[in-house]
Amino acid sequence: MIKRIIPIIFLIFSMILMISCGQQEVKPKPSEEKIFGLWLAYNYAPNLESWNKRLKKFNENGITDIFLSATPDQTKDFIELASKQNIKTHAWIWTLNAPNDEEAMKHPEWYAVNRLGQNSLEYRAYVDYYQWLSPFSEGAREHIKSKVANYLSIDGLESIHLDYVRYVDVILGADLQPKYNLQQDHQMPEFDYDYHPNARAEFKELFGVDPMDLENPELDMEWLQFRLNAVTALVNDISYMVHLENKKLSAAVFPYPEMSRQMVRQDWSSWDLDIAVPMIYHNFYRQNMNWIQFATEQGVRESKGKFKLVTGLFLPSLNENSLNEAIKKAFDGGADGICLFGLNQRVDFPVKIIGRFSKK
Repeated sequence: MIKRIIPIIFLIFSMILMISCGQQEVKPKPSEEKIFGLWLAYNYAPNLESWNKRLKKFNENGITDIFLSATPDQTKDFIELASKQNIKTHAWIWTLNAPNDEEAMKHPEWYAVNRLGQNSLEYRAYVDYYQWLSPFSEGAREHIKSKVANYLSIDGLESIHLDYVRYVDVILGADLQPKYNLQQDHQMPEFDYDYHPNARAEFKELFGVDPMDLENPELDMEWLQFRLNAVTALVNDISYMVHLENKKLSAAVFPYPEMSRQMVRQDWSSWDLDIAVPMIYHNFYRQNMNWIQFATEQGVRESKGKFKLVTGLFLPSLNENSLNEAIKKAFDGGADGICLFGLNQRVDFPVKIIGRFSKK
């Protein structure tokens, strides 16, 4: 009797298990659409009629997003045209680097300071437009937030897109150093920021030492992290503002997090973003095409899916064949999309290649 009952019990248990497993099975979600973006200034087209024609061509070739440098009023006009072509608009805003900012220039105390004690308004590292505000200055932070706020009431805006949200390049890319007659095999004090009075006072209160007195500041991990945290806090404050208005926050950042922390003190994997667009410009660093995939993979791995990662590519260094390869490398590295910088009037081959990928 018992021998006959056991197989029946086993059969019933197996059926229950199969039903249970069937109920728990979850079909994989369809993959989200890829982002195919362009960084463009409003004056890329001479007038709205010309913009309308270009946006139509962009849409026909799979362009989904434009990161636009424009005034709030120009952005409103642009969105009206772009939305008709199903293209999303992001307000591209320079943040800590604020060249010729009339309001900021009234407040020299807002600017970052290097290890030699030079103010970024007075000493402009590398190029004249490098005029960097300090994330440790309350006045500078509020000024940056006020610029962001000017865009938040714009209907249809997809995101606030932050650029130059970092410090001065303490180390330039290998291909850029010769242009400034530099060989940066160590951190040079004139490019080492931010020794702003507020930063020095706050760091000394925490750790009992003025960072100006550090024997090897480039090796002091607390001093590095302290500066990273200041930029992260600014970004996350802006993120809170932006999300309150039901908009997204995106940022143009350096190629991958560890490189960003070392070269420009930018810890973007810690930021409250919706989209990160690392500028993986391989030629700036004398790297080959495989580096595009490598750098993309590092960003994907360290950001751990907190936000979308869209690989930025430098179009002037790419021809038709290499652009095709670069986009493939980005997607092989796990990118959620690509964004091109330097389109200028080279429209035909870039958008044609994007069209191939967007239709896949």
